[in-house]
Amino acid sequence: MPSALAARSSASVWHPCTQMQRHEADPPLAIVRAQGPWLYTEGGARILDGISSWWVNLFGHCHPHIQAALTAQLAQLDHVMLAGFTHAPVVELSERLAQLSGLGHAFYGSDGASATEIALKMSAHYWRNQGRPEKSGFVGLAGGYHGETVGALAVTDIPLFRAAYAPLLRLAATVPSPDARSAQPGESAADVAQRAAAALHDWLAAHHQHTAALILEPLAQCAAGMVFYDAQYLRLARALCDRYQVHLVADEIAVGFGRTGTLFAHQQAGIRPDFLCLSKGLTGGTLALSAVLTTDTVYQAFYADEVARGFLHSHSYTGNPLACRAALATLELWQQHDTLAANAKLAQRLSAALAPLAAHPRVRHARQLGMIWAWDVDTPLPDFARRYQRQALARGLLLRPIGHTLYAMPPYVLDDEAIAHLTHNALAALNATLAEEDGASTHHEAALP
Repeated sequence: MPSALAARSSASVWHPCTQMQRHEADPPLAIVRAQGPWLYTEGGARILDGISSWWVNLFGHCHPHIQAALTAQLAQLDHVMLAGFTHAPVVELSERLAQLSGLGHAFYGSDGASATEIALKMSAHYWRNQGRPEKSGFVGLAGGYHGETVGALAVTDIPLFRAAYAPLLRLAATVPSPDARSAQPGESAADVAQRAAAALHDWLAAHHQHTAALILEPLAQCAAGMVFYDAQYLRLARALCDRYQVHLVADEIAVGFGRTGTLFAHQQAGIRPDFLCLSKGLTGGTLALSAVLTTDTVYQAFYADEVARGFLHSHSYTGNPLACRAALATLELWQQHDTLAANAKLAQRLSAALAPLAAHPRVRHARQLGMIWAWDVDTPLPDFARRYQRQALARGLLLRPIGHTLYAMPPYVLDDEAIAHLTHNALAALNATLAEEDGASTHHEAALP
């Protein structure tokens, strides 16, 4: 039976990316509080947040340092429009992000899809201001995901979303992904990257005159099933974008802030993008905020007397002081805890504890990148993800597979108890889900005419 709050939610809330009818069998879990990596339900159960609540949480829920910063900011300034005004948190955050990224003049939105929209519009408008309005198209990687607003969805290559909203979209082109799993016998991940970059070269050679930007998720295509690829692709893509005068947009909404082992994933390739999109972990998982940073060259192309040459985009809550203060507090925690070094040690402990799952006879392509782990599961179950999530939640663990890919992307604050809880129950849930195969097969056969 669903809890009272869950029942009210099903009756009044339209939940995201959800077939609501499924809540008849699986009611939404009512969460009443959270602390560290743990979520607590209305019924008193404790659940380990193994996916950082859709990849946003870094230092645990309700972190006292971020809470204190928000409380102090709320007592001083909650919000003011950023058009014609400014305030200390947005200036300080912009300066800090510029120091960390080598890019500047941060433009703020509210979420990841907003950041994608900002970067795409800024790129196309740049070329218009340069007298090249024909450069208004975009290209992305096969399987890429960049958000679900109309502009962001146009560069997202997830068939389910594209099919539903295709009439609304100006679909971008796609080039092959450098997915390391596609390596042929004798090939390395770097070889796959080289092969994919050759395909990008051919596409840009033919279409660069009408292409504003290449957009990609550096090193990890998360929504595609945690597709990892070699940094060589980023180096080659950067060189090709320079050669053909096409912007490189690095969508680090999910992979930024340490998820891949460096502060920003593109840093592992030693390159600098023309646009850097940030969100999710930017505020440590507390408030909605996104940012797009770019080069001085791009910024200067908009700097003029004419209003029409300015960047014509706005959000009511652009650069909200509370969200910016949360982001600053999160960056302070990065320094205080030497997070990258601490994560490297934590990743070693987690990988060792997850070894039995990686060695499972039904697991293929076990892989790890920084603080992301993924395993492809060999199963005929078409609804494996739903069944697995149910089994994991029954064991006090939030893991939400993508198709047949099981993954973990936990907060950076797991202690020994949390590590044991995650690793033991991830494996137990897998075995329990696979045990359902015979029953699912029997049910399917009984339903046949």
